[in-house]
Amino acid sequence: DVGIAMGAAGSTVALETCDIALMSDDLGRVPFAVRLSRATSRIIRQNLIASLAIVAFLILATFLGLNIGAVVLIHEGSTLIVVGNALRLLNFERGKEHHGIDHEDRPTA
Repeated sequence: DVGIAMGAAGSTVALETCDIALMSDDLGRVPFAVRLSRATSRIIRQNLIASLAIVAFLILATFLGLNIGAVVLIHEGSTLIVVGNALRLLNFERGKEHHGIDHEDRPTA
């Protein structure tokens, strides 16, 4: 189960206890939030696999005689790669139209 709170003016308790907080009252943003969460999970898995593989390789390389300075530089470089991979989420679906619930303009009183 996932709790979703909607609206920045929502109750503080709802916003603090929810899993997802949509800052607008637009239900059409829920599918986007689901796609973003799935993309985030994929990138987390990619980063974990890459990090563990690189560390395992570096441990083996150290035992086989690779200089510790080179190992440290490779490790730091791999950290930058992992961070760069995670930064891809900043452009997630940027520029795409988000199809969700159609909204009609509501008259304001």
